[in-house]
Amino acid sequence: MSNKFCLVLTHAKDNVDRATVAFVVANAALASDKETVVFLTVEGVHLSQVGYANDLHEPGFAPLKDLIAQFTGSGGQIWVCSPCFKKRKLEENKLVQGAILVGGAKLVEFLSDGAPCVSY
Repeated sequence: MSNKFCLVLTHAKDNVDRATVAFVVANAALASDKETVVFLTVEGVHLSQVGYANDLHEPGFAPLKDLIAQFTGSGGQIWVCSPCFKKRKLEENKLVQGAILVGGAKLVEFLSDGAPCVSY
């Protein structure tokens, strides 16, 4: 069994519920001692920008900015799809703590030993 866990997140303001639940699950994976990566793609790449999640709060959950800070503060990794990021003309100097731009090959390498991956 792999000691890794991956979440692919394709949403941000377009579906705050999914974005929130993804980071709730990501934090749970970290708490279970899994090396955890959140791969932001499509609209999800917006969450890589400092301040973007500040006003996103799904009722019944902690604010999204707090969930993201908890995730990265606990050692979680945020990988941002480089082509999606560039397509949306986002700013690399505004990446949140713990976020890095990566290509698809990095994700494939992470998953290659059988790491489970869920999508939101």
